[in-house]
Amino acid sequence: MKPSSIMMSCAALLFAAAVTTGCTELTKNMANTSPGPESGNFVGIDAFVQVAEMGRGVNVLSEDPGWTDPAKARFKPEYFKKIHDAGFGTVRIVMQAFDHMDMYYSLEAGWLHRLDIMVDAALDAGLTVILDEHDYLICGKDVAICTQKLNAFWAQVAPRYKNKSAKLIFEILNEPHEAFTPELWNAQIMQTLPVIRATNPVRNVIIGPGSWNSLSLLPKLELPVTDRHIIATFHYYAPMEFTHQGSPWVTQFKLTGRNWGSDADIAQLNKDFDAVKAWSNEWNRPILLGEFGAYETAPMDGRIRYTSALARAAEARGFAWAYWQFDKDFVVYDIDKDAWVEPILHALIPPAGVAP
Repeated sequence: MKPSSIMMSCAALLFAAAVTTGCTELTKNMANTSPGPESGNFVGIDAFVQVAEMGRGVNVLSEDPGWTDPAKARFKPEYFKKIHDAGFGTVRIVMQAFDHMDMYYSLEAGWLHRLDIMVDAALDAGLTVILDEHDYLICGKDVAICTQKLNAFWAQVAPRYKNKSAKLIFEILNEPHEAFTPELWNAQIMQTLPVIRATNPVRNVIIGPGSWNSLSLLPKLELPVTDRHIIATFHYYAPMEFTHQGSPWVTQFKLTGRNWGSDADIAQLNKDFDAVKAWSNEWNRPILLGEFGAYETAPMDGRIRYTSALARAAEARGFAWAYWQFDKDFVVYDIDKDAWVEPILHALIPPAGVAP
């Protein structure tokens, strides 16, 4: 049997075991065994403690050509130290892994090696690392294929990192939406989380609601009550007519010069974040604001106000956050100039001695 077939057989066994057991039975077993903070060589972290340690973060490696050809990479491992030294505590590694699977849904050895390099470099830099499976566009169109590939992905990646530092966190899937209805997404969680838990019973896992990780869908998010190693996430780009004006991928939001920062804008932000905090309190779940930002074509003064206001609003409520993103678009670091985009960086992380 060739190596890819062996890997897929292992993935299939884990997936089949998870589905056969069923989420209800699994959570009963977890409740009965009451695993402590240690599992083998792994020492877990309380989910609330981990969120407090995560603090300020940034998304990295989205659509980086280095995933396919390291010689063409925009992002270099040494950037993790720059990120840490700038004051960030977390990176969210954005992975479009489905394109790097063969016909058996086995991940390419080269892609996995590249991921190993990035994970180790980020951890060595002192950062908390989120592994975010980011094939949301495929999943929004074809749930059946997504289900197979997503479970195969975690059946390979979860055991690979089972003994890595607890500063490594898994995020099941970015922004389920469209065909992936909230109901189907809840069912998917009950399939995929057991695949991860088979080898990582107490590692913290990030899960968000449906409809693009919308805060309005948090009340419909169903998480296993007995699993306390879950961090809930939401994304925030409201109002889209400000944050996405002029962006080439959502052409309905034309470039209008719409600005942000009025009393009404700030009141809406606080209302929305208070709703997330109320949900967090009700369900006793810590929160990550996993993405936010305003596209480059919006007025810079408004982008600065928006970016700072969201970061401070999250911090005031005890949420960790991860800005979208390091480079490519919404950039906080200009790779061509090898320099931070200081207005955005300082909006996120005020310089020492400057009041936020």
